[in-house]
Amino acid sequence: MLAGLRRKNLHTWLGGWARSLATRPRRATGPRHLLFAFCDHYEPLWGDATREVGRARVDYWREHYPALADRYRDADGRPPRHSFFFPGEQYQPEYLERLAELSRAGYGEVEVHLHHDDDTEAGLRHDLARYLELFTSHGHLSRGTDGKPRYAFIHGNWCLANARADGRYCGVDRELPLLFETGCYADFTFPSAPDECQPNVVNEIYWPTGDLSRRRAYEHAERARVGVRHDDRMLFVTGPLALTRRPGAARVRIESSAVTANDPASRARVESWAAQQIHVAGRPDWVFVKVHTHGAPEDQARSLLGSGGSALHDALRAFDDREQWFLHYVTAREMFNIARAAIDGRSGNPNAYRDHVLPPPPVATP
Repeated sequence: MLAGLRRKNLHTWLGGWARSLATRPRRATGPRHLLFAFCDHYEPLWGDATREVGRARVDYWREHYPALADRYRDADGRPPRHSFFFPGEQYQPEYLERLAELSRAGYGEVEVHLHHDDDTEAGLRHDLARYLELFTSHGHLSRGTDGKPRYAFIHGNWCLANARADGRYCGVDRELPLLFETGCYADFTFPSAPDECQPNVVNEIYWPTGDLSRRRAYEHAERARVGVRHDDRMLFVTGPLALTRRPGAARVRIESSAVTANDPASRARVESWAAQQIHVAGRPDWVFVKVHTHGAPEDQARSLLGSGGSALHDALRAFDDREQWFLHYVTAREMFNIARAAIDGRSGNPNAYRDHVLPPPPVATP
């Protein structure tokens, strides 16, 4: 049994999940708002695909996503908003131009994804600068008041801050400060269970604390709360993580908020995501649900843009009765902005704070 637990790496995060259960707030009085962000590790060249296959994958999303999204609207009249975390190392100009068409039409935004291995701090800084320049040349990424790009981040292979015991898929202990210095405002990498990189910080929006230059610095946390803000580090936004029972079976599953062709969304899964009550402490009526996928490969795309996507958004309708729940489709940037608004003491309808700190990227600006 212990060997099985270790294979699933439950020992790294089960205590954190237990703490999240123990500290859940009582149900908020009055209506609640569900902030839903779909964060895609969007890799057109997944599986060593050719440039032409990658182009066909991006074209499939450009052609089919509007048809799915136009069938649904949230409490603010907006369609589902997809966050394409695009890997810099897979850059091709036509890929980002096609995604720019979706952004201009209001269907989502592009953020930064990165796979690297045996890297150095200098090498990572150089590559990030190059990728940011390429992304912004297509109008992607928000801009700070200084005009420089600001971005959300997901680490490839989950290995943020050189997290793996074998040293693979990163190499840079000081990754968190470097990301912040280059314009990263928030990390959306986790949860990653059952991967070994999963931290013991579960179902929280939080600030990393202590020595941020050390390996796995993201494991030390200060929960985000109303009235306490840090301007010298990026925010961490985690998605739901829990042990849940499989419908109609005695088996327990790890619910790590990954939406796949083999494990599509369902009413039970959506309810479990909301039940984790991820929120900024002091604002329990704003519930944050961030899920992820790898949406570019063909089988995933057919599910996400077909029956799997319909099942997801049909299930989310239960959280938009306009009495007990209001649903808000948000991008990763908008989710960060709304979290910052909560930290800054804002309340009421979170729709007012989609651009609270960071504006839309130029490509999505009316």
